[in-house]
Amino acid sequence: MNSQLIEQLGLRLGANGLPYEIPMHPQLVHLTLGLFIIGILFDIAGAIFPIERPIFKFLSLPTIRSRFFDVGWYNLVGAAVVTFFTIAFGFFELILANPPINQKSDWGLNAAWTMLLHGLGGILILGIIVAMTVWRGLQRYRWRKDASRQVQWSYLLAGIAMLGILYVHGTLGAQLGEQFGIHVTAAELLRKGKDPNLLLK
Repeated sequence: MNSQLIEQLGLRLGANGLPYEIPMHPQLVHLTLGLFIIGILFDIAGAIFPIERPIFKFLSLPTIRSRFFDVGWYNLVGAAVVTFFTIAFGFFELILANPPINQKSDWGLNAAWTMLLHGLGGILILGIIVAMTVWRGLQRYRWRKDASRQVQWSYLLAGIAMLGILYVHGTLGAQLGEQFGIHVTAAELLRKGKDPNLLLK
């Protein structure tokens, strides 16, 4: 971002190019991922509960099928809420990025294309997570509220496919930090010609 615009906004950027010490987007991304993955895994566990029941009985673990679906539902709702903040911080940190120009990622993309795909992908993922939460809520409270299996197989397949999308999208984000050094304090200092070993003690 233009340094004059940063001054007009009243932002004081640190060594990592952000107005705070630790980038927030990566922290929230991992919370989003954790909540979504746990939600899908518990819904899968609830769906195949009749197969698992003898194992739980053998291990003397008292389990109720509906509890698996409760964990799946509340984690998915949490993921939908957190993802709004994840995307907001992601775009804020993206506009403050100062990536290297003549460098390519392992996928052969430059920083600009990687940032563009990661940003647009984030909006797409937010839309999918919200849509899946609405779909899951309709199953829980309307369509399958009296059924022992609270989720549809098509929903679970969509959730598994979403895990693949999250993997690809997460790899793009990891490349921004690892290969382009965006908002990595040591990388930012090296770009400015400073020695991180002297400044980060």
